[in-house]
Amino acid sequence: MPEVTIPGPEGRLEGRYIHNKDDDAPIALMLHPHPQHGGTMNNKVVYNLYNTFVERGFSTLRFNFRGVGRSQGVYDRGEGELSDAASALDWLQNYNQNARECWIAGFSFGAWIGMQLLMRRPEITSFVSIAPPANMFDFSFLAPCPSSGLVVQGTKDDLVPPDSVRKLIDKLQAQRGIEIDYRLVEGADHFFKDQMDQLNGHVDDYLQTYMQKKAA
Repeated sequence: MPEVTIPGPEGRLEGRYIHNKDDDAPIALMLHPHPQHGGTMNNKVVYNLYNTFVERGFSTLRFNFRGVGRSQGVYDRGEGELSDAASALDWLQNYNQNARECWIAGFSFGAWIGMQLLMRRPEITSFVSIAPPANMFDFSFLAPCPSSGLVVQGTKDDLVPPDSVRKLIDKLQAQRGIEIDYRLVEGADHFFKDQMDQLNGHVDDYLQTYMQKKAA
């Protein structure tokens, strides 16, 4: 799990990257929860997402937003963090110029940043969004959502009520040509404390199903 240093808008960004040996392997970028509430690239959900994508053959990058760990800069209310994510994606793409697909995955605050990046980068194939904080942040920029993807939510999430996510999903699913696979993990809290295996299973199943459809 080699450490990498990514040039960011406010200085270096600290990351971890695993490279797949296949020249055209797909790439995936992981985005962590809120920097001011303990979110880092080592968050358990992000770490598990990272490993799931690696095991499915992706060249995969996770990194710390500005001001987190050894990443330079200070928290910037989401605007700077979106720029950080764009720089990380640039680095990942430059390192994998023959990648056949590009995915983004985010948890909580990272899901919000990831969906904004999705709107700005048409080359992103699909996304995985874990517990998107639809009650805390404005997701109205998804008009329309440019890609199909997976959303996973815990039924006992006390930080992001499932009803707020359900409203967001209903809005996205009303768009023609877009399919949002919305999955609930029964009894899971915001951090999927005792249901990490179920979360991993949903993400892995989605990736496997997607790949099987592409190969058919």
